[in-house]
Amino acid sequence: MFNNDTVSGRRMNNILTILAVVLIAFLAVKTIATLHSDDYKGGAMGMKTITVSGKGEIVAVPDIATVTFAVVEQAKTVNEAQTKATAKMDTTLAALKALGIEEKDIKTTDYNAYPRYEYFQQVCTQFSCPPSGGQTIVGYEVRQSIMVKIRKIDDAGKILGEIGKAGVSDISGLTFTVDNYDDRVVEARKDAIDDAKAQAKKLAGDLGVRLGDIVSFSESGGGYPVPMYMSKDVAYGMGGAMSEAANPQIPTGENKIISNVMITYEIRD
Repeated sequence: MFNNDTVSGRRMNNILTILAVVLIAFLAVKTIATLHSDDYKGGAMGMKTITVSGKGEIVAVPDIATVTFAVVEQAKTVNEAQTKATAKMDTTLAALKALGIEEKDIKTTDYNAYPRYEYFQQVCTQFSCPPSGGQTIVGYEVRQSIMVKIRKIDDAGKILGEIGKAGVSDISGLTFTVDNYDDRVVEARKDAIDDAKAQAKKLAGDLGVRLGDIVSFSESGGGYPVPMYMSKDVAYGMGGAMSEAANPQIPTGENKIISNVMITYEIRD
């Protein structure tokens, strides 16, 4: 005979089994319904889409120039080197301000003072070769780098000439850019989106479908300058000197601000 505990246990197992079967059946029906629903068709697996690309390009004439130069001086002591560098830098900055460069557009980007060494090599003979000599500090070098923003771009050549006349020989990094660059990027992006939309409408018409919602969007691009060619009268670094005969001619070229976009549309029959 079965006791009451055994009967109760079997009843509980039967109930749990029935509940499990019902739950499985419910989930199966729900899954089938979801696969056939409009919401699921709009998902990644069931979605019908088309992807188009668009391009926008804005050509802008640069209205700002930046140039970097450095004053480098050497002396027996740090103090002497700093004094010489400061005197030359003061002369250069005074020339820049006389040409209308404001204080806010002149920025020190680097300042270094470090020792200069000489290495002594012992001379070997046929009888012996003494150990190599050590290094000896022979002086110090001070270097101050300045970045200048030139808002009157037509004065770029004149400003470079004045920097050279002040005795600065390490000049580099002359670049041209557009002051309101972000606004131009927005313009280029809008043109690219308009281009993509036009292509999407044409493609939808050719396919005989209707465009639905935008399901994805991406953008790439940026501004880049047309190559700039410097006057042959300009020499930079490595002891080069600015010609004092005439200020260099500085072609500014153009900047192209480009936006490339990709738009994916849902399509409807």
